[in-house]
Amino acid sequence: MAAEYNLVVIGGGSAGLVSAYIAAAVKAKVVLIEKHKMGGDCLNYGCVPSKALIKTAKVVAQVRNHAKYGIKSASCEIDLAQVMARVRKVVAEVEPHDSVERYTGLGVECVIGEAEVVDANTVKVNGRTMTAKNLVLALGASPIVPPLKGLELSGYRTSETLWDMKVLPKRLVVLGGGPIGCEIAQAFQRLGSAVTQVEMGPRILPREDEDVAKIIAERFAAEGVRMLCGAKATEIVVEGGEKVLLCETAKGIERVPFDELLFAVGRRANTKQSWDWKKLGIELDPSGTIKVDAYLRANGANIYACGDAIAPYQFTHTASHQAWYCAVNALFSPLKKFKADYRVIPWVTFTDPEVANVGHTELSAKKAGIPYEVTTYGVDDLDRAIAESEAHGQVKVLTVPGKDTILGANIVGYNAGEMIGEYVSAMKHGFGLNAILGTIHSYPTMIEANKYAAGNWKKAHAPQGLLQFVQKYHAFRR
Repeated sequence: MAAEYNLVVIGGGSAGLVSAYIAAAVKAKVVLIEKHKMGGDCLNYGCVPSKALIKTAKVVAQVRNHAKYGIKSASCEIDLAQVMARVRKVVAEVEPHDSVERYTGLGVECVIGEAEVVDANTVKVNGRTMTAKNLVLALGASPIVPPLKGLELSGYRTSETLWDMKVLPKRLVVLGGGPIGCEIAQAFQRLGSAVTQVEMGPRILPREDEDVAKIIAERFAAEGVRMLCGAKATEIVVEGGEKVLLCETAKGIERVPFDELLFAVGRRANTKQSWDWKKLGIELDPSGTIKVDAYLRANGANIYACGDAIAPYQFTHTASHQAWYCAVNALFSPLKKFKADYRVIPWVTFTDPEVANVGHTELSAKKAGIPYEVTTYGVDDLDRAIAESEAHGQVKVLTVPGKDTILGANIVGYNAGEMIGEYVSAMKHGFGLNAILGTIHSYPTMIEANKYAAGNWKKAHAPQGLLQFVQKYHAFRR
């Protein structure tokens, strides 16, 4: 059939923007439909505003720890309304990167409105019918709000409504011990709230290795964050005029009074639309995410999906990565098509210290039955970390037993999110620890820690027989 467009992209977040951009770059006729705000969650509610908030909180922490930097006296006063105004300013400065104007200039037709997918080739929006050879569903995800008893009493917030807060809460409860919960809990504790973090599991950051989570938990405890782990939130009540979260624990019911409650217990794919999924040939898994094949096709033919609406990753950079496969496969299949490649996926939790990963952790390697060796290097030994008064954390590398081939890397420390890039490149392009050891790293820098970790691996794998021979050789030469 003849169609008006080569590609219709639904969703203007990271995945949709990249899909549309690539389509326009290869001269396809493409329309992008976004029902609310261009830039999606990352720009408006997630990555950008949260990092702006974290920066302010870090400055506050540095001021309060002024003596550590040799400063005799320093103080600061927090006005949350002013802090949030800065957050909005940061978002506004980044916004043009994702704007209708920019994408129109790139050759993408942009439409603001709620799309309805009628069939595999037809989409309706704002009373207009569009036809396309292929569709890309980049629907994103939204915060999960658990159906707690008394929820209506809480005035709860999520990562989407947090940014409307104008008054710093004296007591903040963060429900959830994952990356988002940890980032926000530490930030608000530093800004001056008394934060209680409630996690159902036995520890915060449950997807990280235990030694990694322990480093963050110890920092949180030192800064005053109360971590209530092994606690299941069950009900919200009002007692004596104050709001209280009731939690089931091994010791009985724990009552946690609060002024503000933030849900950070995960995100659910935005697939609750009244579309006829069965008619479209699309299957949703029990969690609501769209099932796709190796080529990111959702219906086995011409509907593709990417980003937070599909499993297993919910990272901005993964959404962009998937978007490339969606656009290229949609536009060039069956002449050329590519299976999505998830072998090297980095991710960062922007606590202080940061936690950065790529490839396997010890937890995931054990679960997959993959044999590995572990090499570590303590960042407390690094010259630049000492100079920065950031001498804490570690570099941990998993390798194939007896080889320098990297299976995964984890860094906990100052600027870990930047440092992990070297391991990402190593895994992507197939060079190992010997190559990292043989690479000149500027001194003094944090990234030298990667070289020292490689050096520790080399020491552990030194050829003892050859060294004994060389020792005798040198004795002979003396």
